[in-house]
Amino acid sequence: MGKMRSVYRHGDSAYIIIAQKPIQHFAKVIGEEPNMEYVQLFMQSLGCDHVLRNDTHFMFCETIPDVDFEVIE
Repeated sequence: MGKMRSVYRHGDSAYIIIAQKPIQHFAKVIGEEPNMEYVQLFMQSLGCDHVLRNDTHFMFCETIPDVDFEVIE
């Protein structure tokens, strides 16, 4: 069985969280704003298609596609 991944809902979308890194991981100096180019490169290296941010971490995610379905009665 594969590794269990967390699912995160944000608005109308759902994401599989592949990795989380502290925001400061992408800053040259603690307290400085992160370098978003590094965030983008890290996201691409993981094969992710979306990054979410909370107060302390970046969450590198894969978008779960919406499923079109038809109710059959």
